[in-house]
Amino acid sequence: MEKKKKNRKKRTAFIVKRLHNYYGRTGFYLFVWESLKKAFLPIVLAIIGVFLFNKYVYNINEGLETITETFSRIGILTTFFVSETLLGLVPPEIFIAWSGKTESPVLNISLLATLSYLGGLLSYFIGKTALKIKAVKEYLEVKMAENLKNTKKWGGFLILVGALLPLPFSIACLAAGMIKYSFRNVVLFGLFRFARFATYAWAIFQVVD
Repeated sequence: MEKKKKNRKKRTAFIVKRLHNYYGRTGFYLFVWESLKKAFLPIVLAIIGVFLFNKYVYNINEGLETITETFSRIGILTTFFVSETLLGLVPPEIFIAWSGKTESPVLNISLLATLSYLGGLLSYFIGKTALKIKAVKEYLEVKMAENLKNTKKWGGFLILVGALLPLPFSIACLAAGMIKYSFRNVVLFGLFRFARFATYAWAIFQVVD
């Protein structure tokens, strides 16, 4: 029994080492680093912009309260789901901030995380179906050439990065569908989307009182 455990650990260590070497050789770590660097400045500028806007132009907390009182929860959640399905058109941070002003912030942030996750899975099937339409296939293959190339190389880890980091999760899922990547792996790696929403909610809730 002990020998089997040791052999299992050795195999796991060997696989991890091989994966590490592969991702290092194919440029995955560099891709993540470059993506984070590109995202860092816009995020910092956005935070500064929000702070200045909130201080000198309009109180954001009041705006969020107005949204909460004016629009129904179903309407806001539906808008969010459509956005998360169609390439993340609206930054999810806006909806996370909204959830912090509602009577049930934990429930609403859970709903947002679930809808974002489901939106990504739906994007996978959109990508898979789009290949059957010649005009759409040609358009997406040109516009998403880099995403398709990266998804073919890195598969699930690109889904993981899209789920956790400020990168387009739905685009990663769409590309996965277009190359017919394993849906089971998309489902598995996509679960990290919940961790991202929990972390962002904690940070944003500190600002939105």
